[in-house]
Formats: sequence, C-alpha cells, structure tokens
Amino acid sequence: MLGWFNRSRAQPVSRMPDGTRLYAVGDIHGRDDLLDRLLQSIAQDAAAAAPDVRRVLVYLGDYVDRGLGSRQVIDRLLDPPLQGFETVHLLGNHEEAFLGFLEGMPIAFDWFKYGGLETLYSYDVPIPRRASGPRDIDALRRCAVAAVPAAHVDFLGGCKLWHVEGDYAFVHAGIKPGVPLEHQRPDDLLWIRDEFLTSRADHGGKVVVHGHTICERPEIRPNRVNIDTGAYASGRLTCLVLEGTDRRFLTT
Repeated sequence: MLGWFNRSRAQPVSRMPDGTRLYAVGDIHGRDDLLDRLLQSIAQDAAAAAPDVRRVLVYLGDYVDRGLGSRQVIDRLLDPPLQGFETVHLLGNHEEAFLGFLEGMPIAFDWFKYGGLETLYSYDVPIPRRASGPRDIDALRRCAVAAVPAAHVDFLGGCKLWHVEGDYAFVHAGIKPGVPLEHQRPDDLLWIRDEFLTSRADHGGKVVVHGHTICERPEIRPNRVNIDTGAYASGRLTCLVLEGTDRRFLTT
C-alpha cells in the first residue's frame, strides 16, 4: 500500500508526546474493504517502531453511510484492536444521524439523502421503493431497530467527541474558533465547515486533525490537517502518522 508522499514538505513545529506514535484514520463511510487494507498497512508500519513505543489509533468518525459496508465497518471496529494499540473512536455527524433515526428523531429524509439507505441495506433492512410518509418511515425504522445489533448502537453511543495528544486535537469536523475545546458545542465538532476551514486562529496552540470535508489529498495548514479523502468514492482512505515532530501519511 503506497501513499502519495511520506512527509509534509514543511517541518511541523507541533509534536507528539515522547515515546508515542499515533495513527489517525479519516472518514471510512462504509468501505470495509479499504479499512481492512489500511489496517494491514498500519500494523506493518507499527511493527517497525521500537518495542517500547506507545501506539495509538484514532478514528475520526463517519464510519457509516454512502458505502455499502457500514455494518461490516462497525464489526471491524468492534473486533479486538491491533495488537499493542490503544484505540480511540470519535463520533461523526453520520453516526449521530444514524442514531437519531433509530431513536425516532425526524431526520429520516435528510439522512437518506446522504447515505442512510446504504447503511440500512448493509444491515439487510428491506428498502421500499418509496417511503413517502410518516407510516412508511416508522415501518422502516422498526425494521432497522430490529436489525441493528445492540452492540453496534452501544458502540456508536459511546464514541467520543474529541481527543488530545501532545500538540494535536482530534475531532470529526473541526472546532469553533476562539472557543476552548472543553466548551465546544457538539454540533460544531460534528458539523462545522467554513468558519473553521477559513480560520487562521491557533486554536489554543493545538493543530486540529479532522475529516468531514472532502479533499483530494491531505490538506495541511498551520492550524489544522484534513484527512478526509473521500474514501467511499475515491478509494483513498487516508491515515496520518504522527511521531515526535514528524508527520507522514499512509493511504489505500
């Protein structure tokens, strides 16, 4: 598995804690095939690290929707972690929408527009040709509640909103500039775009690693790194590798 390049052109000044190598995985969106390939590359890469190096694997969310293997992705994430790794699972806006649908929130048609039906298909939920009214939606929801394992619901409900390691903060979509991380609104962490993407703020001295907004290649800015490379459509699932002051990438 080869990436476009191994290191960023400019030497970053931000650093990870000594003795830690961290792997951050971008938006998977139902591509269990790509996840399997990327995990193999991560395991191979980590095997070259010193035996006493702490290994951390952070998933940035959006495990479901769009691709046809959402159930399979969650099954992989529920498997035992890679040997010797600590694992962190962040919540994405697509997981929030999936849980909202199962809980009966009135978001069905919006969720269907951006990949929800593909998620239901992966759980073998019969998809009607038309779902045009509340009764149709309620029937579909009941089928979904019966089909989605409780372990999957519990997993998604237990995902974190943010994680910090060294000089890096990991979130799904981004943060509202000028607001401390511990005071961020969940809606911003899961959904924000322009206000965050165009900001030049230093975000409390943290470089924010995020997904949510598709870019052709990893987008590196002084205050953020975007690793959502549109895996469901492009076939490129990206992982950022951080160790000391070094940054490099793995991709499918």
